[in-house]
Amino acid sequence: MTTRTRFRPCIDLHEGKVKQIVGGTLGSSSESLQTNFVSDQSPAWFAELYAQDGLKGGHVIQLGPGNDEAARLALRAYPGGLQIGGGITPENGAEWLSAGASHIIVTSALFDASGKFCANQLARFVSAVGADRLVIDLSCRRREDRWVVAMNRWQTLTDLVIQEDILDFLAASCAEFLIHAADVEGKCQGIDEELVRFLGSWGGRPLTYAGGASSLADLVKVEELSGGRVDLTIGSALDIFGGSGVTYRECVAFNEAP
Repeated sequence: MTTRTRFRPCIDLHEGKVKQIVGGTLGSSSESLQTNFVSDQSPAWFAELYAQDGLKGGHVIQLGPGNDEAARLALRAYPGGLQIGGGITPENGAEWLSAGASHIIVTSALFDASGKFCANQLARFVSAVGADRLVIDLSCRRREDRWVVAMNRWQTLTDLVIQEDILDFLAASCAEFLIHAADVEGKCQGIDEELVRFLGSWGGRPLTYAGGASSLADLVKVEELSGGRVDLTIGSALDIFGGSGVTYRECVAFNEAP
């Protein structure tokens, strides 16, 4: 377990391009989908950048179909340095590991079409790739005083709620958790502080939080709120993704600081 928060990089892919999208609009029509940034650079360019700076544990997320080749380009550019999520199944998980992913990330494949958790599916993933290569994505949406896990590009609420007993149960079958706060994802209006604090208080597995980060101060805040037990991904606010809130170099320097 880390005792210091780290910046973790990301490569979000949509229609084969590196993009930053407002998470809550992913299930929308093309007209209402809110896109913050579309890069002229290839996925491999970002992967090579992360490799040069020794940033491990970043995630490549395929937001819908049509991203397989783009994802493979990123993994080939940084073998063993990136995790892969989006469209991962027990049948293709080992294939993605062979393509260069350090871990596979799963969400929707753990549920049936109605959003009911399927323990047998989790067991199939563990059998296929091993718990030590599996990251469970518990991306969620706030509903009153609870965080409900959402699947299907964050549009379908499931029967799982982020709470200690659920995390304890799932932790036996995975190496890490990735948690997007979908309601604030891509908005650059601040992190969900209550969620970060809760995740840090649990701390039973490495955790990466994503959603709403807008500045370098958010890295410091996540470290303070979580006791250094939660890492942070910054997307739309980052200068390499067209943002103005924080520079990529500042984040690298944060990781390198003693």
